[in-house]
Amino acid sequence: MTDFRISYGTEVAEALRDGRPVVALESTIVSHGLPRPENLRVAREIERTVRDAGAVPATIGMIAGELVVGLDDAQLTRLATVDGVTKLSVRDLAVAAATGADGATTVAATSAVAAAAGIGVFATGGLGGVHREAAHTFDESADLVTLAQTPIAVVCAGVKSILDVGATLERLETLGVAVVGYRTRRFPGFYLTDAGFDLDWSVDSPEQVAAVLAARDEHAVHTGGLLIANPLPVDEQLDPELHDRTLTEGLALLERDGITGKAVTPYLLAHFHSATEGASLAVNVRIILRNADLAARIAVASVARGTAVPA
Repeated sequence: MTDFRISYGTEVAEALRDGRPVVALESTIVSHGLPRPENLRVAREIERTVRDAGAVPATIGMIAGELVVGLDDAQLTRLATVDGVTKLSVRDLAVAAATGADGATTVAATSAVAAAAGIGVFATGGLGGVHREAAHTFDESADLVTLAQTPIAVVCAGVKSILDVGATLERLETLGVAVVGYRTRRFPGFYLTDAGFDLDWSVDSPEQVAAVLAARDEHAVHTGGLLIANPLPVDEQLDPELHDRTLTEGLALLERDGITGKAVTPYLLAHFHSATEGASLAVNVRIILRNADLAARIAVASVARGTAVPA
């Protein structure tokens, strides 16, 4: 392969050309975040949710070295069903392309590719962040640094509660990533509605988010991302006692099995799935579908204001 230009699915290419609302979606949730065969069903449901809210879904991933914005169903199926799909952060994209890899993009890679493609809104489940014991391991997700330099709006349910939530918020502040709660002043913890930390800002509607993006673009001062923290309703979160017990068990298993680095998150998510007898998976799916719906409505509002493309 000698042509490494980004490829676009037909629907996404037409939407971008015509100035219609587009929402970026990651593929890591398909290949690494959800168990088979639920992963493919949910991936299709996420895309359908975006369409139902008036936007075009652009799931991003790599097929045999080709970086694609707007995977078609056959490509989505491939990443959901074949073994050996590589988890790709921003630093991995060029190497994976040159070696002809199948790859699924993380939050960091999806954000960067989406912004390069002119897509201003991205829906995911939970953001990566500072890992527990990071003071000793220096283990911090590339999501944070990437968002510091990428003008994209990311709708998420906060950061995964398996991380050091407080340290992650401190890093986001230091890196200059704007964080707003959607109809809340409390930061969510993925499975949990409230992770125990206050937020300085909140927004009440997709139109208000679109106004924030318009102000950022017209100011031309801040080039970092906007994180929209969209918590689950209390009655839809994972039972807090079950969550805390499962997390404690999972952290002990990490230490026992010597799991580190990129393997930590999928390991803990798999433990949550098995230990909660599927309850965490149901919560995970609710999270991404709610975020996809909100992101689509933000994209629609941004197009209405003429601010769908990042600065």
